[in-house]
Amino acid sequence: MGWRIWALSGVLFFLYALVSLRTHERLLSNSYDLGIFEQAIRSYAHGELPVSELKGPDFPLLGDHFHPILALLAPFYWVWPSPKTLLVAQAALVAASAIPLALWARRSLGRLAGLIIGSSYGLSWGVASAVGFDFHEVAFAAPLLACSLCALGQGRLRAAAAWALPLLLVKEDLGLTVIAIGLVIAWRGNRRIGLATAGIGLAGTLLTLFLILPAFSPTGSFGYWDRLGDPAGAEQGLAGTLYHYTIGLITPVTKVSTLLFVLAPTLFLALRSPLVWVAVPTLVWRFASNNSFNWGTGFHYSLVLMTIVFAAFVDALVRRGQVASLRRYLAGSLAVTLLLLPQFPLWQLVQPATWRATPRLGAARDVMRLIPDGATVQASTNLVPQLTNRTSVSLFGWAGSRPNPGWIMVDTQVPDERRWPLSHTAEQAALHTALANGYTEVANKNGFVLLQRN
Repeated sequence: MGWRIWALSGVLFFLYALVSLRTHERLLSNSYDLGIFEQAIRSYAHGELPVSELKGPDFPLLGDHFHPILALLAPFYWVWPSPKTLLVAQAALVAASAIPLALWARRSLGRLAGLIIGSSYGLSWGVASAVGFDFHEVAFAAPLLACSLCALGQGRLRAAAAWALPLLLVKEDLGLTVIAIGLVIAWRGNRRIGLATAGIGLAGTLLTLFLILPAFSPTGSFGYWDRLGDPAGAEQGLAGTLYHYTIGLITPVTKVSTLLFVLAPTLFLALRSPLVWVAVPTLVWRFASNNSFNWGTGFHYSLVLMTIVFAAFVDALVRRGQVASLRRYLAGSLAVTLLLLPQFPLWQLVQPATWRATPRLGAARDVMRLIPDGATVQASTNLVPQLTNRTSVSLFGWAGSRPNPGWIMVDTQVPDERRWPLSHTAEQAALHTALANGYTEVANKNGFVLLQRN
């Protein structure tokens, strides 16, 4: 009864949790975004609307992004008030998303196909990038999308709509994905359910972007509109805008590379399924963004895309129905996945450095223990998630942080590529300024400096 697929999901959960937790234990998690999301869930656990000191003093997070589904993690946070709760929950959600894909493949293509599809998806670079970088609300989207698209591919259109609608509670941009799912449902034969789903998706998107987010935002508007355009577009007029939303969607070449990476694990067969249209809204907003982080293969941005293209892959394989070509495509998909694996975070699990204890890690924890529970703190970005569960912590060196905290803790030896928001020189200047303005050095151990306000 598919027990091997459930076992595969269990193995994936173990791998995801292991890489996430070990990354956190090595002080490689970040204020943006693990720290922010823990502050959100900590608020929910205390029966309050989510706020984040990292975004600003008492900043209301429902004015930043719309993700009320995070409240579902509050009961788990009561039991284990730690950032590790978020990382384990993310591992469970993403691992669960492999189950419907693998079961559909098993049911339609055979037992071996189910295991290979589940493995290729679970080890794919987009999934690995997501679980290897902090925690994000889109972890909830993966199982919802997988269930919706698998139902859609099998003709269970009511179930497809039912699984899609909760995406409106995950993040504001996923309303566009709901619209796309509704349109595919309508195309597949149930216009009433499909158009109703698309209509609810449109209404939810407009309500979120133009009413809910502005109502909570300190600025009175959605704060990311300026990322959806070419900074030079206003100067270049209509021609510049048209260029940005046409040629600009495939330039620079990073965008094309990402698209090829997204489709490569399916050997581009996903393009033969109408389910792949569900990926279009995510691709458009990412490539229209003027934030270059959205264009590449890093971070969590491709998790949703990976779920969609693998569902389209299964659908296309079912449509082909040729045993010989099926075996070639399955073998090719697994080969591409394994070929790309060393470039992404899951590969860290076989690297000796991942498991090596260093004196610095112990020193960091020794210094952090000197900070009392409930204190106000400013800290380096890699130290923030170590403190969010028991202090009111913000980012050292950022102008929007709460001023005059009781404590300041800085990792002065963090590599330059991980420094943010201050360079090493600016960080040293900021520490000297703090010492000149009433702070006393309490500890200085292996590069970890702790100051206390007199």
